[in-house]
Amino acid sequence: MRGPGAGAGWGALALGVLLVLLCPPPSPAETYTAMASVRRALGSEGRLLRRLRGYLREERGRLRRLARFYEKVQALHQDPEASVDNPLLAFSLIKRLHSDWPNVIYSDEATENTQALHDAFKEMEQELPGAEDLDGAARALMRLQDVYALSVKGMANGVFQHAGSGRPPLYSPGQRVSLSADDLFHVGKEAVGLFRLSYGSWNPEDRSSLEDALDHLAFSYFMAGNISHALSLSREFLHYDPSNQRVVRNVAKYEKLLETGTVTSTEPLRRPNGTRLQNRDAYEELCQRPGGQQALEHLPQLGCSYETNGSPYLLLQPAKKEMVQIRPYVALYHDFVSDVEAETIKGLAGPWLQRSVVASGEKQQKAEYRISKSAWLKDTAHPVVRTLEKRMAAVTGLDLRPPYAEYLQVVNYGLGGHYEPHFDHATSRKSPLYRMKSGNRIATVMIYLSAVEAGGSTAFIHANLSVPVVKNAALFWWNLRRNGDGDGDTLHAGCPVLAGDKWVANKWIHEHGQEFRRPCGIDPQD
Repeated sequence: MRGPGAGAGWGALALGVLLVLLCPPPSPAETYTAMASVRRALGSEGRLLRRLRGYLREERGRLRRLARFYEKVQALHQDPEASVDNPLLAFSLIKRLHSDWPNVIYSDEATENTQALHDAFKEMEQELPGAEDLDGAARALMRLQDVYALSVKGMANGVFQHAGSGRPPLYSPGQRVSLSADDLFHVGKEAVGLFRLSYGSWNPEDRSSLEDALDHLAFSYFMAGNISHALSLSREFLHYDPSNQRVVRNVAKYEKLLETGTVTSTEPLRRPNGTRLQNRDAYEELCQRPGGQQALEHLPQLGCSYETNGSPYLLLQPAKKEMVQIRPYVALYHDFVSDVEAETIKGLAGPWLQRSVVASGEKQQKAEYRISKSAWLKDTAHPVVRTLEKRMAAVTGLDLRPPYAEYLQVVNYGLGGHYEPHFDHATSRKSPLYRMKSGNRIATVMIYLSAVEAGGSTAFIHANLSVPVVKNAALFWWNLRRNGDGDGDTLHAGCPVLAGDKWVANKWIHEHGQEFRRPCGIDPQD
């Protein structure tokens, strides 16, 4: 359990925000799952702004004409000498009332201007974010606040800082943006409303979800100063779970606040526990480590070196290898790609990005625990990809020719984009990985194609290791032991991107074809 400050922080925002190259070009859906899509959405808004500028120009012209008409008639009414005894003024009055006023009242000009703007919006509507994107973006904010234990009050005001700590902010944007009350309550209200509609047909998961939503939303209203509504929602929670002592204590505090305006107890309100995946605490602690891994005692096996790996390809330009960990074996190769190569790969993949999927039994499907878009590039896609394949083969000493390795997967993470703890290698023979008929994934090469401003580290959970994003570097590790068994210490995660646009390129190498390149060891357990 976290300390009171961090715990309360999670609750408030959680309530507040409880908130393939053969494939055709992607649809605009799932904008929030890749920052490249978010940037395209920004371009769409720019086009809408230009249409709105045209609408305002036309409306200003119409309003100027109306103002001139008003001022002309108003002047006549205020002129004491403008008597209808004058036949010309009488004629003018009759004409205005018969034709000028109806033209003003029943003019279609305003409707035409509005319709033009409406038509422009309809043209672009299919490429704009939808309800799924709004909900996904809200969940992303909740994820960032939760994983990085951010102060809710600070985050709502545009400050990304640990709750209850005097440490510097994790991220200091050039322009501070605050969340509105409507932003904070949007998803919380929707969640509670949806669960209430299912009353009478809940299963255990629905009940838990309703209680979580009520609990989070109550805390959110409390943080916003609406004590009476927080009390009402907490009482509704106790209707379904009367034995929850934490909420009972919160209700007592709400009642005391309404009665006297003060709370006598010094114990802070506690946030809801929430659903916690296995290894959650270790995962979050690794993601929160400043600058990646903690300083370790010097080990003679760890260090930096120039490596040729016996390959003529690396003789003139050896690889800059940093040995990060021995068990599991993790190495970081600095300056593995150039800026030009990274941009080329991102440009090739960008038009083909699709929502990333995960293995589920014998199938692959989208999952909330992996928020990104990805595309696959063959080595024939561009000379840069082919050169990169040769470089990876030289550094690893492995055979990357098809079918011994998969195509290069390029990934762009979205808003709060992450990939919760997982293995790269298959843990079941039914995995789709075995369809290649080249065995399991023996090793992974992951290239950081961009830098990020905050977050996004690669965390190895059981190895207690966190590697920050290092632009143009490549991270390499063995997924399998020499005997072919999966290495449980390679359980790893992509921490949520707090700020920035994270791109990586993954190369998964399979065990077949590597028998003489990485032979079995003397120890059968190795």
